[in-house]
Amino acid sequence: MTLRITTLAERPEFASTLWDMENSWQEFMLNDPLADFFYDVAARMYPEYVLVADDDGEPGRLVARGCTMPFTFDGAEPPDDGWDGVIRRGRLARDRGTRPDRISALEITVRRDLLGHGISSRMVLAMRDNAVRLGFDELLAPVRPNQKHLEPHTPMSEYAFRTRADGLPHDAWLRVHARVGGKIVKVAPRSMVVPGTLEEWRSWTGLPFDRSGEIEVPGALSPVHCEVERDYAVYVEPNVWVSHPLG
Repeated sequence: MTLRITTLAERPEFASTLWDMENSWQEFMLNDPLADFFYDVAARMYPEYVLVADDDGEPGRLVARGCTMPFTFDGAEPPDDGWDGVIRRGRLARDRGTRPDRISALEITVRRDLLGHGISSRMVLAMRDNAVRLGFDELLAPVRPNQKHLEPHTPMSEYAFRTRADGLPHDAWLRVHARVGGKIVKVAPRSMVVPGTLEEWRSWTGLPFDRSGEIEVPGALSPVHCEVERDYAVYVEPNVWVSHPLG
């Protein structure tokens, strides 16, 4: 496979099919309310921050996409609200005319039939290169560890810093970041918050949501909190801040 990775600004023809690619995201993950402040306007407002990849042998069909967003924050450490915080701060900075001083990765999605081919690491490297081109000296990422869903009750503060005998992270997706120079900074304890009525959660997951308390949902990194009498459930997902120094 000869992978060609460019920005959406360079390949605007991908704008109409950017979100049509077959992927492995769970339905509830697509219902974070803050996502609309980036994804609905990404092609129009952030095309130079969106990466698209196709194969020379199959031109015109997306192989992968990668989304980044400029934002700003105060303090020495990245914020506890992770992914949601990037989108909120990034959009507020744009609307207020504030010059962003940071850039964060939001997602890398590889077409489902091409998972396991090493494309994700190439997309991370391309994100780093694009961040340099845009004038940033660090790429931050509120990483969603891809094996954490197998241990929903394990605290992220324990899981994120677990290593193998070779010193690399236990989690495969954190390992991809580490191998290309990323360093784990801290946990973002409330990186993504997805609220919904019980009927919404039933439609997203196919689960009954008929008892109050913690509900294990396939693909979720932590249990969903359900309140039957109040007709709502809330998912609070922790992520892991990873820093990619670019200097």
